[in-house]
Amino acid sequence: MAALPATQREVRLVAKPDGLPRLEHLRVVETPLLPPGGGEVLVRNRFFHVFATLRILIAGATRDTPFPVLNTGDTLVGAAIGEVVRAPEGSTLRPGDLVSHWLGWREYAVVPTDECARLDCEALPDPITHLEQGWTAYAALTRGVQLRPGDTVFVSSGGSGIGSIAGQIAKRLGAGRVIASTSSRQKAHRLVTELGYDEAVVRGAEPLAEQLAKAAPDGIDVFFDNVGGEQLRAAVDAARPGARFVLVGALSGQLSEDGTGTSAPVELDSLPLIHKRIVMRGFSSDDFDDRAEWTERFGAWLRAGEMVFPHVRIKGIEQAPQALLEVIEGRHIGAVIVEL
Repeated sequence: MAALPATQREVRLVAKPDGLPRLEHLRVVETPLLPPGGGEVLVRNRFFHVFATLRILIAGATRDTPFPVLNTGDTLVGAAIGEVVRAPEGSTLRPGDLVSHWLGWREYAVVPTDECARLDCEALPDPITHLEQGWTAYAALTRGVQLRPGDTVFVSSGGSGIGSIAGQIAKRLGAGRVIASTSSRQKAHRLVTELGYDEAVVRGAEPLAEQLAKAAPDGIDVFFDNVGGEQLRAAVDAARPGARFVLVGALSGQLSEDGTGTSAPVELDSLPLIHKRIVMRGFSSDDFDDRAEWTERFGAWLRAGEMVFPHVRIKGIEQAPQALLEVIEGRHIGAVIVEL
C-alpha cells in the first residue's frame, strides 16, 4: 500500500460575508491527513462540484433543506468524486473503487461508509459525468410537470449547471420549442448553437416579458424556473391557459448582491394565475428515489450523441475560491468542476 501524505489541503470559510462571498472570506489551508475511524472510508478526491447554492449555506438559510449551515472555520462542502484509499474490514467498498460523496472542497475526505456511493461506471464511464445535475431537471420535467410532446418550454438561467441540461432533456422528451434566459448575448448564442435551445432571451436587455413574447408568440406551456423574480413574472405573462410551472431554484434572491441570500421575494399579479389556471409547484428531486432511471437514460443519450454534459474544468484546489466567485457571477455555462 502506497504511503499517504502527512497533510492535505482544503478550502475553509474564514469569515462570514455580509453580502456575497469574496476571496477574503475563503482560504486554502493545509491540515494533517487524519486516518479513518470505524465505519469510515478514506477517499482521495479527484473532482468536486462548485455550485452557487453554497451562498445560502454560508448565509445560514438551510431550514427545510438537506444542506448544513457553514460557520466560520468550517470546510466547504459539495458533491465530489474520489477514489477509495482505505476502507473498513467487512465493507463492500475496496481500495481503488470510485465513489461519490458530499465532502468536496478537500484533497482527501474521511467519509462514513454509508455516505459513499460506488459509481455506476457502465452507464456513465467518465467519472466527471457523475457530477451533473441532470437528475434534478429530469425529475422536475417527468415528475413535477409531466412534460408533453409539443410543449413550449421556458427555462430560466439556461446556462446554469441545471439549466444547461434541462433544455436538452426537454428536447429529448418531445418539447416542440425550448427557450432559455441568460445574462449575455454571447451566452445566448452558445445556448442556441451548442445546446440546442431554439431561442434565448437576455436578462438586462430590452424588457424580459417583451423578449419572451417575441420568442414564444403563442405562449409557454411549461416553465422550468431556477431564478424566480422578474423571470417568474415574465413567465406568468407568457403562460398559456393551463401552463405548468415547476420551481427548482431561486437564484434571484440567493445571489442578490443587496440581499442576505436567505430569501427570494417576488411580487406577482395573482389574477393571471387564476384566469389562466396556472399550476405552480415547488419541487425537489430529493423526494424521488429512482435516480437509476435517469442515469440509464442519460448514459444512452450521451452514447448516442443526443446530449452533451456542459461543464468547465478548473485545475487545482488553489483555484477553487475564485471558481466559486465566477459561478456566483454567472461567468460560465454548465457545471463548474474543480479537478484535483
